[in-house]
Parts: sequence; structure tokens; C-alpha cells
Amino acid sequence: MLEQLAINSNTYHGYSLEDAVKGARKAGFTQIELAAVKDHTAHVLPEMSPKERNSVKELLRDHGMTCVGIGAHSNVMKDEGITNLLNSIDLAVEFDCKYIITATGDAHDDADVIDDQSVLAMNLEPIIEKCKKLNKILVLETHGNNFPTGTSLKKLAMSLKNRVKINYDTANVIFYGNTLPYEDLEASIDYVEFIHLKDKRGFFNEWNFPAIGDGNLDFPKIFGMLKKANYKGPISVEIEFTPLGPANLDEVNQSVIRSFNYLSKIIG
Repeated sequence: MLEQLAINSNTYHGYSLEDAVKGARKAGFTQIELAAVKDHTAHVLPEMSPKERNSVKELLRDHGMTCVGIGAHSNVMKDEGITNLLNSIDLAVEFDCKYIITATGDAHDDADVIDDQSVLAMNLEPIIEKCKKLNKILVLETHGNNFPTGTSLKKLAMSLKNRVKINYDTANVIFYGNTLPYEDLEASIDYVEFIHLKDKRGFFNEWNFPAIGDGNLDFPKIFGMLKKANYKGPISVEIEFTPLGPANLDEVNQSVIRSFNYLSKIIG
């Protein structure tokens, strides 16, 4: 499953995409999920000029990196979020990747309650249709106040006639859902098409996401479940540290190297 690994460029929040590509490639990664979250990690954005987009393509090509997804978190309960996500699908076309990734609410501090899922379904409809037209897959992340677990997203996907899939974040289900990922992943794995592989330390609602292997999650168990289910999608490594963030770029790079080396040992 090593060939399914990617780095989520959000791991390099606060640093440039060039830093992310160089650091991840040195660690051993050859695939990347490009973060496209305005006002957070905006490594790519829909409003980039053709020249800027070509520069990103050259950066990836020069370092032997392939884009596997566009992480375009958008609050689809707001008009601007719907518009942003629709435009972000064009980035998936531009960078020749299959997946567009979002949650249903804000990227951080998602406290809104979705009382009427029919409104959510209506808001997602043009996004789903554009993805279908362009042969892209919309994956919704286990994230936030409304859909923090795989089982909750599976119910949503079923209500949407299976036209969306799940981006399963192994640590978000703990942080947002107070749920360990093992039984929840097993119950929803048939709808999972993208994974954010993230470790977790501390209490369930503590923001502490270290290098893979440095936290408390049982990754051999998780990979055993993925193999049993014959999971074939991307496995995007994400490290979000603590609220203080990493001390410097070297700490990020070392965490990425440590993560890749650990994963190489358990699945290589």
C-alpha cells in the first residue's frame, strides 16, 4: 500500500508549496494532495492565473510529484462556499486528479448545526453534477459539528443516492466525534474512497496531531482493515501538530520523514 501514500500539503501550513513538495519528496513521497483552503492553507486556489497554475505544474513535475486530490474545504451551507467548491473542481481538472475534498461546514471552528439535510442536499446538487460531468469524485470529510464520523457520512451518502463518498480522517473522528476509528471505519469502509491518515495524542477534543507513529492510534490495525476491504484509494498523510504549530520548517520536514519511515516499516 506504499504506492497509495500521499502527503497532504496542509501539513506545511504556514510554509510554501515549494517547501511542501521538496520536503515530502525528500522523505520519499511521490504523491500530494494540494491544499486549496482560502485564508488557511492556500497552496492553490481557483483564482490563480494560468501562469501561476503552470508554475505549480512545473514544480510538481520537476520533483516527480503527482497530484491525487484538491483539498478545498468549503462551507456548502453558504453561497460563497458553494461557489468556491464549484470553482475548485476546475483545479482537479487542471492538475489531473480524481478527487475533490471538502467537509460540509467551515474548515475550522465548525459550530453550525444543519437542521435540514434537504437544504444540504440541494446545495450539493450542482457540485455533484459538475463532478459527474467532469469525471471527478466528491469526497466529504469526517469533520466538524454535523458529520464527524464515517457512519454519519455513510448515512448522508446513502441519502444522496451514493453520489458522494467519504474522506475518512482517522483522527478527526476522535477530535470531533469522540469516536475511535476502528469500528467506525469498519462500518463505513464500503463508502470510503479517500483517507486522511492522521495520528492523535491527548484527550479526544485536544488539538494534538503528531507525526504518524508518534501518537496513540493503532495503525497496523487500521491498515489490516484497509487490506481486508481491498481499499485502493489515496492515503493522504496529514500532520497538524498542536495549537502552537511546529517550531520551524525543519520540524515539519523531520515529522514527514519520520511518518514515511514508520509507514514503510508497517506496510512496505
